[in-house]
Parts: sequence; structure tokens; C-alpha cells
Amino acid sequence: MDDDLGVAVVIEDDADVRNLLEGVLSQAGFEVHTAVDGRAGVEVVRNKQANVVTLDIGLPDIDGFEVLRRIRHFSNAYVVMLTGRTEEPDLLSALNAGADDYIAKPFRPRELRARVAAMMRRPRHETTGHAVPGGQSPPAAAWGAAPAAPAARHHDAAVLQHNGLVLNHRTRSVEVKGEPLALTRSEFDLLHVLLKGGGAVCTRADLVRAVRGEYYDEDTYISEADERAVEVHIGNLRRKLKEDQLSPRWLQTVRGVGYRLAPARPPEES
Repeated sequence: MDDDLGVAVVIEDDADVRNLLEGVLSQAGFEVHTAVDGRAGVEVVRNKQANVVTLDIGLPDIDGFEVLRRIRHFSNAYVVMLTGRTEEPDLLSALNAGADDYIAKPFRPRELRARVAAMMRRPRHETTGHAVPGGQSPPAAAWGAAPAAPAARHHDAAVLQHNGLVLNHRTRSVEVKGEPLALTRSEFDLLHVLLKGGGAVCTRADLVRAVRGEYYDEDTYISEADERAVEVHIGNLRRKLKEDQLSPRWLQTVRGVGYRLAPARPPEES
């Protein structure tokens, strides 16, 4: 086993799905532990200091949303929610509760590997720039993934500014008028792509690829659930940015297409 991959915890009451998840993650090189209900799962994540958690929404004791809320009190492990439902309320609940990603049942093992690989290429710290306990991300190469893009070498390339917002890609930090803004990994990645676009329209499919990573290339099928998840992330971003819906400062909707950066404003209006 590759020690760099760390610990994975599978919280799943269906024996067939649990065995499949355990097999996929074990073959990838994780030390895998399992739990058949939510309360036990929380304790396994705590005791084993999990790096990755797969979490079923429909558990026999407490639902996956409550399990995730409890886990987030003490862990910043990468969490993939598994669900047979992809309606907007479920996606919204999962992402708001702190999930890094979701995957709908039935799923293909290759898709699960791709989702986890995409998550683990992101730095293991919050976008406030503080380090997270529990070690660093495993290398992408361990998953057979393409290497992540090299870090920007020049200050201007690492730091993007727009209408009073400052995003530092190197430290994955965001400030609005000097005040730090706490974003999830996915929210940060979406904001970064839109800022880099400089006003060009980003389709929902473009933004799905930004969140999913290199596995989602131009030929990869983008589902409606993927696009809805992007809409949820954008909605959360707007809420945190306290956007004016009538006169947005940062994120504009292009109806039927996607999103783009709002026009620059004079410094005195930023």
C-alpha cells in the first residue's frame, strides 16, 4: 500500500455497495475502514483520522447530512456523498453541509476514482490559508491522474483583483475590501476560473470541468446533476459575497449559457 494515500472510511449500509467501495479504494492504495450506520461512521472517521470519506445519504439511524455536519466539527477530510437522488434540495443540502462532491447511484468504479482524484489534487487547506490537520494531499500520480498545473510564478499571475475582491491562488485565500472570505474548495475554484476569464462567458459545462479536474475533458459527458451542482455553488458564492441581484459586482448570469465576471467599476465604486 502507498502510505501517502492515507485512510479512507466508507459509511454505507448496503453490503454490496460497501464492498464495492472498499475494493475500489483498497486497490487505489488506501487503508480502508467501514461502518454500516451514521453514528458508528462518525466515530470511525474520528478515531482513524480519515483523509477521504464516502458517505451514503440514506443510512438506517441518522441521515448522511447529519453525519456530515458532525464530521465537519472535527475533520476536513474529503467527503463524497452517495445518493440515489439528484434533485436540487439534496444537492443543496449536501454541498451546504460541507461535502466536497457527490455521486449518484448506480456509479461506475472509474467515475468514483476520477471524483476522488479530482478532489485530492486540491490543496488540503481552507481558502482562508490556514493549514488543515491530517497531512497533505496524496500525489495525483498515485491515482494515475495528470499532474496538476504548476503554481503561478509571478505575483500578477497568482493574485487576481476585481472590484474590491482579491484572490490569491497560491495561498487559496480571498478578501473582499480587506476582509477575508471563507469559501469551500469548489466555490474557490469556480471564482478563480471566472476571474481568470476576465469577462468571457463560462458555460456551466466549463465550470463543471473546473470543479472536477482533468478527468472531465472536452469529451466527457456532463450530466444535468453536474450542472445543477454548479448552480448551487454559484448561488452560495453570491450569498457569501452579498451580491446585489439587480447590479452584481462580480458574478453575472448569461441566461441559457452560464456565467461571466461583471464589468470592472471605477476604484471609487469598488
